[in-house]
Amino acid sequence: MRSSQRLSVALACPEGDWPHEDWPAPDDPYVGRVVRVSPPYHALRKGAVDVVVLRCEEPTESFPRLLRELGDRSVPVIVVSARRDTETVVEVFRGGAGYLVEGDYCSHMLSSAAMASTVGHTYLSPSACAALREGARRMPAAGDTMERLRSLLSPRERQIMELLSTGLGAQEIGLRLRLSEKTVRNNLSNIYAKLDARGGTDAVLRWLGATPAASALHT
Repeated sequence: MRSSQRLSVALACPEGDWPHEDWPAPDDPYVGRVVRVSPPYHALRKGAVDVVVLRCEEPTESFPRLLRELGDRSVPVIVVSARRDTETVVEVFRGGAGYLVEGDYCSHMLSSAAMASTVGHTYLSPSACAALREGARRMPAAGDTMERLRSLLSPRERQIMELLSTGLGAQEIGLRLRLSEKTVRNNLSNIYAKLDARGGTDAVLRWLGATPAASALHT
């Protein structure tokens, strides 16, 4: 997608089950077109979209089904659900999708999440972020893992990683820390290399100690 274009979004949910009928607004800066796709999502096999928004009751069932329909196409996914338990959020996040909890986001946040997903950022609403952190606390030796990770990063990189793990993207992090977006992205590249992470999702999981892969880091 060229930067001058607005996103094309596939809205995957049962007919009549979408609460934001006024989304996207005509002047939405990020989303220009929404295509409705009903379960079992066969329509995703054809047609090009930039992002898929999946609204469902049971993400651990619907998300894998949707991924099977996408096949080998690399299309970012954002899950919208009322489920906010730690196990569900961690499983979806590990699968590479963003997660917005019902009642925990606005239409503007949804548009921001869609845009962020196209540049590799996995967006979490506040309740989803809290669930992910709770999952990290339950992991054995999570505290030791986090201390070991902190020792690998510079003070500035730790600041950036802490903000990234709360669901902020590079632009938002830059505004918080008074840095250019380019500087933040350069720092993120260094962080990913130091943590041996494949990208933002993997880095956050390792930072929070919510993945067994963190144990593979050198001490």
